[in-house]
Amino acid sequence: MIHAFHAALPEAAIYVYDNNSTDDTAPAAIRAGAIVCRETSQGKGHVVRRMLADIEADIYVLVDGDGTYDATSAPDMISMLIDLQLDMVTGLRIAETDGVYRRGHILGNAVLTGVVRRIFGNHITDMRSGYRAFSRRFVKSFPALASGFETATEFSGHALDLCLPIGELPTAYRELPTGPVSKLRTVADGLRIRRIIIVLVKDERPLQFFPLVGALLLLIGLGHGVPVIVEFLRIGLVPRLPTAVLAIGIVLLSFLSFACGLILDSVTRGRREMKRLAYLAVPGMIIRTIKGRVDASRRVFP
Repeated sequence: MIHAFHAALPEAAIYVYDNNSTDDTAPAAIRAGAIVCRETSQGKGHVVRRMLADIEADIYVLVDGDGTYDATSAPDMISMLIDLQLDMVTGLRIAETDGVYRRGHILGNAVLTGVVRRIFGNHITDMRSGYRAFSRRFVKSFPALASGFETATEFSGHALDLCLPIGELPTAYRELPTGPVSKLRTVADGLRIRRIIIVLVKDERPLQFFPLVGALLLLIGLGHGVPVIVEFLRIGLVPRLPTAVLAIGIVLLSFLSFACGLILDSVTRGRREMKRLAYLAVPGMIIRTIKGRVDASRRVFP
């Protein structure tokens, strides 16, 4: 795999992060010409956080090290990033054979991508792709809070939340080479990604999240309270006082949830402005017009 990327990107420095491997991965990577770094905290999210913080470059290409992605797509992804002045290009996985994906992974990816598209906009087709190209601006403003495979969801959330220019490029996706066993766990990883989507919606769209919770609480409260009110109007008494108190409490919680949504929406707007300023603080590509055409020149960083 390293040889393939060396051939596709002969001028690029290739970094391999050893995340507590127990096989010959690190020595083999060194022999293949890669720069090997170590991250002792287990999990893809920890590795991504470390590599994006440590490595200085104009353009980054991130790819899972399982040999399932096509190295020849990397130059096209970089060209698309530069030519269209994008901040992220995602490798849209096109399966070479029918047995590449597990059925659970196909369904999970479709459901999770659909939820994100519904909430943040129809700009992402393959949310869990492990093959991406980034601009320096994206990398140095990306918070990287996840610890595991859900970091791919964070990439999409960060780009969509700040309305960054992004694109997708179809790339071949093949089965795992003989030997390695996939570390993806359909149910466990699906639950973790569902959790981070809920957290993303709560943090980035509180005016959608908390009113929805408030509406559900209001329905529950009314469901308990209306029979008590009807009975009071009929006989003039409240024989089910605990139910009445419970209904009042749930309705009050629903109004509190609505209020939280309004308050946190203002807080989220302030956070989004700060993230946008952090993004703009990183120098981007210089765009100039030369003889009627647009030329994108990259800044040089030491």
